[in-house]
Amino acid sequence: MDPDPDGRTSLRRLYAGSLRRTQARAERVLRREVREITPKKRHWRRDLVAGLPGAIASVPDGMASSVLAGVNPTHGLYASFAGPIAGGLSSSTRMMVVTTTSASALAAGSVLAGHDPDDRSAAMLLLTIVAGGVMLLAALFRLSRYIRFVSYSVMLGFLTGVSVNIVLGQLPDIAGVDAEGPFAAAKAWDLLTRLDESSLPTVATGLGALFLLLALAPTRLAVASPLAALVVPTVTVLVTGADVVSVEDSGKIPQGLPVPHLPDLSLLDMDMVTGAIAIAALVLIQGAGVSEAVPNPDGSRSSTRRDFTAQGLANVASGFFGGQPVGGSVGQTALNATAGAASRWGAIWTGIWMAVILVLLSGVVGKVAMPTLAAVLIYAGAASIRPRVVVSVARTGVIPAVAMTATFVAVLLLPVAQAVGIGVIASLLLQLRQDSLDLRIVRIERDEEGRFIESPVPRTLTRGELVVLEAYGSLFYAGARTLQRRLPLPPEGPEPDQHDEAPTAVVLRLRGRTTLGATFLKVVGDYARDLDGVGARLYLSGVDPNLVERWSADGTLQRLSGVHIEPATQILGESTHAAVVASREPPPDRPE
Repeated sequence: MDPDPDGRTSLRRLYAGSLRRTQARAERVLRREVREITPKKRHWRRDLVAGLPGAIASVPDGMASSVLAGVNPTHGLYASFAGPIAGGLSSSTRMMVVTTTSASALAAGSVLAGHDPDDRSAAMLLLTIVAGGVMLLAALFRLSRYIRFVSYSVMLGFLTGVSVNIVLGQLPDIAGVDAEGPFAAAKAWDLLTRLDESSLPTVATGLGALFLLLALAPTRLAVASPLAALVVPTVTVLVTGADVVSVEDSGKIPQGLPVPHLPDLSLLDMDMVTGAIAIAALVLIQGAGVSEAVPNPDGSRSSTRRDFTAQGLANVASGFFGGQPVGGSVGQTALNATAGAASRWGAIWTGIWMAVILVLLSGVVGKVAMPTLAAVLIYAGAASIRPRVVVSVARTGVIPAVAMTATFVAVLLLPVAQAVGIGVIASLLLQLRQDSLDLRIVRIERDEEGRFIESPVPRTLTRGELVVLEAYGSLFYAGARTLQRRLPLPPEGPEPDQHDEAPTAVVLRLRGRTTLGATFLKVVGDYARDLDGVGARLYLSGVDPNLVERWSADGTLQRLSGVHIEPATQILGESTHAAVVASREPPPDRPE
């Protein structure tokens, strides 16, 4: 007698075994993650020392980013300690430093431009947290796979536009003129008409900082040049008593570290949500570039999804601690690697050292002259413009040149959030256009020695002709429409008697394609009906068996009743041979 007639005991054992295996797998992953995050004794001293130059450089960079965003410099300083710690603990690109970037600051400032100045700081915190949430959702839904659709030409146009905006936007500050205009280029033009209003002490301070940056750049002190550009002119201003605006004039910098707090949710609106999405897209694309530029020292591959998560957590932490949007920084990451960092703790120590600076030197930071920050931004923006690369991309073809130029102009004339959207759309259109251009169709036939060769596709089929076609390239969207234009036209003239000559047929090979979209199915369905109207046939060979099964289940095969399908087998060419043999058989008698 069966002791378990309903199988419940077996099901419980199966479930318990599956649960144990899942728990064991989770424990292995957790142990691996803990081992990977735990600092190594052989590395801790190098990472400790390497983090200090990054923290020192974060002082001018963080404050300059806040100026670029139009908020108090404390936001950049707080972001420069919270971002590297949270991002460093969770990123898969171990050397990546997640901190303030000029592009994210410019984008954030564009989003907050319409807010009341009294609400801008509170709105910045909320914007940062919302942008972090968008990044976490992008990681959750595996949107990292779509990063590859943003073309290099579009990204280069965007980053070049951001760099030019940075330079133009800081010219009024370095001249001491309150220029007006809806965007940076307009403000720069307004400045040119009001040069007589420039403040001589402000101009001298800013030019002095620029001189130090340029003079120290080719020397061993290049790493410390931004700090020197802040300190030397500021000390000169304090000693001479010159009338120059300082950091503390835009708001007092509190002593010590900020207390984490929730943002004001009443400031949330649709413009902020769309702006956060644009910032997230920009940050994630830049982060992907960092992982390519600075690979892991041990050769392990970076996970774009995990880096999405790391940057999302860094932004959430930055927002809760009073910071602004952060992302993977190419410059700070390169500095971290150059300073000798051996693991992710180089980035983490950058944030820890920054916290120490905030606790001990916040009063000193408030004395920094504002024109020096403008000089640091102008220098960084100008250094980010790469004319040779721009010219090289422009020469690769009309499409990349147009995409790059359109994105560049959009960044100069539109808010950054809208420019990001235009850049993404331009990338998608560029991809679709490229897919349609890359599609190539050839005819497969035998030569006199019996070898298979490729030859041009006939423009029009002849009666009794069999044509075997191979398609190279994408068959989605525009690619399918390109296929439609390049397929041979049906034979001309009336339909022949069924037994007078061999049937006319087209065989299209599809081996290796695991997905075929609705546009392709529409194209082949229409083509099959056109052929059938003159007594010709269409065969699809090498179709993935899983596709055939899916088409059978959802009714697609019924809609493609005029298309003859030969599923792929393990033997190469077998399905095409079967289609050729079937195409030579006379058609069944049609009802009168």
